[in-house]
Order: sequence, then structure tokens, then C-alpha cells
Amino acid sequence: MSQSFKIRKGYDIKLVGAAAQTDLGAVSASTYAVSPLDFPGITPKLAVKAGAQVAAGDTIFFDKDRPDVKISAPVSGEVAEIKRGAKRKILAVILLADKKITYASNGNLDVNKVNRASVADFFSNSGIGAFITSRPYGVAASMSEEPRDIFVNAIQSGPLAGDLSYQLEGKDDEVVAALEALGKLTSGKVYVSQAGDKNEIPSLNGSSVVNVTFSGKHPKGMVGTQIAHISPMNKGDIVWTVNAIDLPIIGRAVLKGQYRPEYKVAVTGSKVSNAGYVTMLQGVSLTAFNAANIDLDNTRVIAGDVLSGTQIEAEGFLSFGKSQITAIPEGNQTEFFGWVLPGFGKFSTNRAFWGWLFPNRKYDLDTNMHGEERAFVVTGEYDKFIPMDIFPQQLLRAIMIGDIEKMEQLGIYEVVPEDFALAEVACTSKLPLQQIVRDGLNDLRKEMM
Repeated sequence: MSQSFKIRKGYDIKLVGAAAQTDLGAVSASTYAVSPLDFPGITPKLAVKAGAQVAAGDTIFFDKDRPDVKISAPVSGEVAEIKRGAKRKILAVILLADKKITYASNGNLDVNKVNRASVADFFSNSGIGAFITSRPYGVAASMSEEPRDIFVNAIQSGPLAGDLSYQLEGKDDEVVAALEALGKLTSGKVYVSQAGDKNEIPSLNGSSVVNVTFSGKHPKGMVGTQIAHISPMNKGDIVWTVNAIDLPIIGRAVLKGQYRPEYKVAVTGSKVSNAGYVTMLQGVSLTAFNAANIDLDNTRVIAGDVLSGTQIEAEGFLSFGKSQITAIPEGNQTEFFGWVLPGFGKFSTNRAFWGWLFPNRKYDLDTNMHGEERAFVVTGEYDKFIPMDIFPQQLLRAIMIGDIEKMEQLGIYEVVPEDFALAEVACTSKLPLQQIVRDGLNDLRKEMM
């Protein structure tokens, strides 16, 4: 019998612009990009030079400190440019794609005939290891480490999140193969979390995994919340997490030896002309797609959801591991005496405005923060949005003053930035909570290395 949990702390942000279950076709482009900025904790070292020819699945760059952490090319073609920033920091590797993709020869993987070391080498060399995140620190997993457990998150509860069952439709064989391969990478358990208020996805119910269901409010779809309820982390533990949307990519590599990071991407938001699903490869140039499908006038385009996604330019590329594009208005206007008005149509996570009388209303929100950064005072408000056994405000204060010992005592090993995304929306101090947590994790990791 599977475990079941109900998340009572949290908040469901309801926005206009959800994706209808409509296939809008496929998007391709002549240029693709792979950016080290999508991989926190990696110090990139290039494996290719400008002008080199690569196949899909060839290593583009790897982590200087952990060479088995390799990032692969999503397509075959020519390395057109190594884009650099200040102090020659690598910002992106630009690829000029072939018309017909050729794949690096990694061979397939028979998980029933190989040991853990062989599976780990396959994950590292084929590029699919980058889809596994390691906790603590929230960085790409090193295959040289063995995790206590692996958590597969099959719940998408963020604002305007896509329908996972629709996105995984027709990929049952790949999903099953991926779960079997992940099971070889740990002597512990593989937990698969699904939404208790939606129909189960049969291919995720393998006999080798532990099924867990979550219902209630967001952040039930955050894997940190799931770990905290299923089997909390302690100092010294290493656990790996995988998003279920990435399982077909892992499974395809296992079955066919091909690295093809393709998603059925949910295109959402009030500034989208036709919300639906578009098939894309990771790293594809979005210039033509955005111009044709999004009203770009005073618009912010986000790879992911509005809580933990990353902003992309109109001429940008689809970020690694993202299966959602959101377009909402920029909040660059001021409101005269807005705090005085009753706010019947305004969004609020508390009862500051009368909008709480209409719990089912959907909002067309912009990026306006409605105020500047203010004093950081202990109010207890974060506790309502983080259903984990930690003291979030005290932890943030310890991070801000650089108290490593206090950070450890207050549970920093259990969290990554996205766990604070909802609290950041509700924060009356207007602080960048996710960035504060990322900085704290980076500092702690340097101390431990």
C-alpha cells in the first residue's frame, strides 16, 4: 500500500492562461544553446572549441571539480560560438544544428546484466546524469556518489503547470526503463510521488518503486516538501531527485542509446496568444516562436513557472530541464495610493485586500513587487508557506550573517532555493529569498569541499 500525505501549509496561486490540451506542433531552429548558468555549483570546463563538429549526446563541457558531471549537446552540428561574459566566464555554447540529427554512439543499457558502476558510467557519459539533482546543495549529481534514496517527483502543482499525464503520453516504455535504471544507482529506495487528486500514471507504478501520493496545496509538487514528509534528510545524507518529465529522456538513452532532450512544453500565461503544448528540444532558439505566439510588448518571458522559473530574453533559448514557458506582463508601472483602496480585484496571500472573498478567482498578475526591500523582521509568515520541519526565518538570518554552524542546526541541508519560492511571494520584506538560500548553499559547499 502506498503512503499518502495531505499538504495543508501552502497556497495555490491561480492565474489566467492555462495550457489547453492542444498540440500546437513542433518547434525547431537553426541554433541551439547550452548554458552553464542552468547548472548551479558547476565550474565549467569546455570539452569542445568553436568550429568543432559534435553529435547529439557529445560532451560540451564538464565540471572542473567533478569531471564525471558532463553536459551534452542536444543536437548535432557545429559549435558556432563560445559566448563569454566578464572575466571570460562561459555564458553559453551556441550550436549551429544539422538538418538531420546524428547521435553519439553510447550503446543501449541492459540494466539486468550490469552492476551499479556500469550504470553510473553510462549515465555520466551519455549526458542523462545531468537530469539528476543531488541534495544537499541542489547541484547536478556526481555518479561517483551513491545516494541514500532517489525521489522521483511526478507532481506539477506550480502556477499554470502542465498536465504531466498529457506530457508523458505515449512514452510508457521509456518511463519504465528509466525507473529500472535509477533503481540500480542506489541500494536504498526509489520513491515516486504522484498527485492524489489526479488519475495515477500507470507506468510510474513499477514494482521496484515505492509509490507515494500527495494532495492539498502547493508546494505539494516541490520535491523538498515530499522528502520532508517521506524520509527527511540528516547531516551526511545524500539523496537524488528526478523530475518525472525527464524520465522519457533517460529511458530513451537506456533503450536506444540516444540522447534526445525533447519535451512537450506547456506554453502558458496571459500574454500568450494560443496556450497549449509545443514539442521542443532543450536549448532551442525561441526567437521565431516568441514573435509568433507571444505578445512581446512589455512582457516577461519565463522558462518554467512564475515562482521558480528563470527569465529568458525574447531572442533567448529554452533552458535546460524546463517543460513550461510562461509569459506575463511586466510590472513596471506605479499605482497611486494603491494601499488605500479596498482592492476587491487584487491578489494577496493574506487578508490585506478584499480579494480573499473570491477564492476561485483567477488573476492576471504582473511582475510588480508593490514596494521596495524593507527591514527583515521576524513575523512567522513564512511558516504558512513552507510545510517542512524547519525555522525558515531564523535559517535565512543565519545565512545572511554567514553563521555556518547555525545554518546547519536550522536545517539548511534539507532545502534548496525553490523551497522558498512561495514564501518569497508572500514576503513583506521584499527579500530575494531564493537567492539568499542559493548563496548560503554555495558558501556551505565551499566550506565542506
